[in-house]
This record gives sequence, C-alpha cells and structure tokens, in this order.
Amino acid sequence: MTRVLAGIRVIEFGRFITGPYAAMLLADLGADVVKVERAGSGDPFRSFEKGLYGPQFQAFNRNKRSIALDFELEQDQAAFRDLIAGADVLIQNSRPGAADRFGIGPEQARTLNPRLVHCEITGFGRDGPYARRPAYDTVAQAVSGFLSMFVSPEEPRIVGPAVSDSVTGLYAALGIMGALMERERTGQGRLVEISMLEATMHFAVEQFQGYFVNGKVPSPRDRGRVSQSLAFRCADGRTIALHLSSPPKFWNGLLQAIGRPDLAQDPRFVQRMDRVRNHDQLEDVLRPIFASQPRAHWLPLLEAADVPHAPVLGADEVVADPQVRHLGIDRTLVHPTEGEVRTLRTPIVYDGNRDGIVMTPPPVLDEHGAEIRRELAAAAPAPAMATSESQ
Repeated sequence: MTRVLAGIRVIEFGRFITGPYAAMLLADLGADVVKVERAGSGDPFRSFEKGLYGPQFQAFNRNKRSIALDFELEQDQAAFRDLIAGADVLIQNSRPGAADRFGIGPEQARTLNPRLVHCEITGFGRDGPYARRPAYDTVAQAVSGFLSMFVSPEEPRIVGPAVSDSVTGLYAALGIMGALMERERTGQGRLVEISMLEATMHFAVEQFQGYFVNGKVPSPRDRGRVSQSLAFRCADGRTIALHLSSPPKFWNGLLQAIGRPDLAQDPRFVQRMDRVRNHDQLEDVLRPIFASQPRAHWLPLLEAADVPHAPVLGADEVVADPQVRHLGIDRTLVHPTEGEVRTLRTPIVYDGNRDGIVMTPPPVLDEHGAEIRRELAAAAPAPAMATSESQ
C-alpha cells in the first residue's frame, strides 16, 4: 500500500472540478479527504447529467469521504469549524469573498487553525477588475489566450476537455504540497492562492515565451509547425499522428517508411527550419501518401523506422490498448449501493508498485456523515468536572 500522504487530513469545500480535482490528487496519495457538501443537493457536479452520482462527479471524487452540512444550523456550522480546526489542509473554490459567508475566509480559517494550509481557488484572483466575475473552464481558457491556440478564427468551436479546470487543480495540489513541506520546518500554515487565469497562462508558458522573444502572437497552427507534428487520415478513414521534433533521424526515418527518400533533396524540406517554414506544403505532399493505404499498413513501417507516431485512438480504443492494459490504468471499483464504478488510477507510481495503489469509489452524498460526526465528538475536549474545595 503506497500512501505517502497518510496522516494528512484535507477538508474540501469544493464544487465542479478545480477544488475537487486538487483534493482527489491528494487523496490518491493517501490523504484523508473529507468532502463537505451542502445538505440535500451536494456538489452540483453530482447532478450534472443524472441523479446524484453522475459520471462527471465520479471523475473527480474517488478516495474521499462525504459529509453533508446544513449551514443554516448552528450545530452544522460548529461541525464545519471543528473540521477546519483539526485539518492540515482546506481547499475551496469560489469567487472571492464567498468563503467568508461560511466562516472559512483566510483570516477566519487561520484563527481556527494556525497550522492550516488553506488553498483558495478563484477564477481571476482575489482582486482586480475581473475578480468578481463568474469563471468556468471556457472563460479561463479564453481570457488566458489558451483557447486562441486551438480554436480556428474562421470556424470558432469549443473542442476538447476542460483544460483550465484540470490544470488549475494540478497547480493547486502542487502549491499545497509545497506549503506542507514548509510547515514541517516552520510549524506555520499558509494561504495558497491559485487562479484559473494564472494557472492556464503558466501552462502555456512556452507560447508566451515565444511571443516575448519574437513578438509573434501564437496561433492554432504554430505548435504543429515548430514541433513538426502532423496528423493524417488514412485510406480506411482512421487517423495517424506523427511528431518528428528536431532530431534529423526521425525525418529520415519517415522518408524511409513512406518510400520517398527523394524528399530529402527537395529544397523546401532539406533542413528542419525549411520544413518549419514550409509546413503547409509538407502536409500537402504527405497527405495523399498516407491516404493511399489503411492505417494498419503504416503503423509497422513507422515503428520499424523508429518514427515517433501513434494511432489517434478514441476512448474505447484506448482502454483496450495493450500498453494501457499492461499498465493497469483502467480500474473497476465497487460501491456498496451504486455498484461498479470504472475509473482511471493515479499515474503516479512509487517504487514500481502499481498494485499498491489503493482506491475507493466516490461517495454518495453524506455517506460518511455519521462516521465523521463521531470522530469530531471523540476529538472534542471533555467538559471540566465540577469539584468542591476541601475544608
């Protein structure tokens, strides 16, 4: 059993993705994560698709315990304060100031627990002209410039997964781990602030650095051109992807695999920077070649020539892929009332022990409420005994 964060108690007061994902990453490493939810409805992601145990909720909430609190009740407010007082980490994602209404603003939380590592996730930061705006993944991707690197201006359409949400959760978990390490030396907690805007910008640091140096605004075509990445539809309608990068051997291997050594002498493609400048023309030359044969024809040729390549797989193909099956990434958990829950294990493996990754299914709402309340009662100081003075 690999639980490197065993003994760390995390209180997650999160919704949707950023906060819950950060908490789940810590839970995957062995932290005891208590998910605090509103009584009745819980995390809105529970009912994003159906019921209170939808796939969106399942994705970001394994390895946690759930307690539902009614914040209109003083006893539940007190329970929340007790949870924070005994925690190592508090994670919440909301607009600035929203946490204060629940008694978990930075100053309030620090008063309750000076050792607390308090992670506050917002859309745009605690202050500034956008601080009070609502923020979801697409908003953060758009304002950070990230979306402009993927969406065609001629036919704008939102594609792909929730990148800003997930990236922000990753940075939040990293910030928390750093603060926990520092606390080992100082004994003091920290306020860890993460905004979706800053996290998504930093995730695209290479593109921003290129803009700072060259003054060229990144576009959706830039990465493929500079990295010499290509994708082609084959004769059977399936797609294949290539990433030639900069080593000349990969370009030469490609020419060997497709039977076109003559392209090495084409003045448009002789040097790597020639191929970068003439990327569109290179695609035009290669496209009909790959379209002439099914994907199964090209895969062994590219592998034999040691060309970085892969079939573009759908999720159904990925989980059946032999390498994925070998690594045991796809796991099936069993919940006592909800049945089987299929999920992906953490990609972090310690000392080669994949079997030591212990996972529990996402909780139903308030599944552990009674258990957690008993723990709080047991930890509460005993009332002072009345005594009479001896005469």
